[in-house]
Amino acid sequence: IEIDSVLYFLDDVKINNHYVFNSGKLGAKTIKAIITYDDTSVDVTRTVEFYNNSTPDIYTYTIVNIYPHDITSYTQGLELYNGKLYESTGQYGASKLREIDYRTGDVIRNINLDKALFGEGLTVLNETIYQLTWKSGLGFVYDLNFEKTGSFKYGKSKEGWGLCNDGKKLYKSDGTERIWTLNPDTLVEEDHIQVYTDKGKIPSLNELEWINGKIYANIYQRNGVAIINPETGAVEGVVDFSPLRKMVKQHDELDVLNGIAYNPESNTIFVTGKNWDKLFEVTITKK
Repeated sequence: IEIDSVLYFLDDVKINNHYVFNSGKLGAKTIKAIITYDDTSVDVTRTVEFYNNSTPDIYTYTIVNIYPHDITSYTQGLELYNGKLYESTGQYGASKLREIDYRTGDVIRNINLDKALFGEGLTVLNETIYQLTWKSGLGFVYDLNFEKTGSFKYGKSKEGWGLCNDGKKLYKSDGTERIWTLNPDTLVEEDHIQVYTDKGKIPSLNELEWINGKIYANIYQRNGVAIINPETGAVEGVVDFSPLRKMVKQHDELDVLNGIAYNPESNTIFVTGKNWDKLFEVTITKK
């Protein structure tokens, strides 16, 4: 057999025969070769994974303040907006959207979700609150008075987990290694990244927060936070918050770390967990 030509494609985009992947999005990609010989064309397709080329930096934290937190709140989303703390909680029959005075733990404003819905992440952009639910494929839009102004359905992401924004677009996790970007006006999923370290993908991405150009992500069932490059999906850093769990009241309903909120005025981060009785304000530094 004499081969006439071979064309190569990466995710359906034609590439040269000699291709070096040294930048761009990480994760699973499809490589296809179209081989032509004797007036015959054959396609050969393989899936490959691109890992990050460096290990994540390790960060440590310093506690600045400790505040009270509602021990009954199964925290799913947490965000500070104009000095006010907003929280979304989960569990069927107990899901809520709240505005909280974080200094005292007092609830300023509260609405309960329908008992059939399991609340998830939230973010606030341009005086608009966006809240996810888990498996119902449905998100909600509110004004700052908690008046519901709209709703939206998910696209390929299927489930709702975490949510944050960069001031222009929304970022949504779905419990996999993917983070989706949404247009805040249409709420259509426009793109996604896959989150990888130098060892492989990081699934179960949960609550998200945008901090100084990076996405900070809780990982379900882990008491650490990944610091993610939003362009490539590379995990550039990891913060181990596991000692905090020992500092909260120990009880049967106590669950993992979840909830990150950034205070740009003090450059501090609020963290808490599911059914934790404390909200921690911390700074982080590279080890």
